[in-house]
Amino acid sequence: MYEKKATITKEVGLHARPATFLIQRANGFASSIWIEKDERRVNAKSLLGVLSLGVSQDSTISIIADGSDEVEAVDALCKLIESDFTE
Repeated sequence: MYEKKATITKEVGLHARPATFLIQRANGFASSIWIEKDERRVNAKSLLGVLSLGVSQDSTISIIADGSDEVEAVDALCKLIESDFTE
């Protein structure tokens, strides 16, 4: 299991469009991936789950993965967040 924290800097937070980019990237990995905010954990490959977290600007989330490509998955998702979803 591999985990890393990331801060959402996008003005609109993690709403539909950036969440879709995140989910598409997450679905490219074999590992199970979760996003955790305020002790609530959801599947990072589920749009409804990600949106249900209500992640706003300047929120810090944890990205957690477990599987054969867990490090690559978490690092890629953190890089996407750091790029403000423009990557």
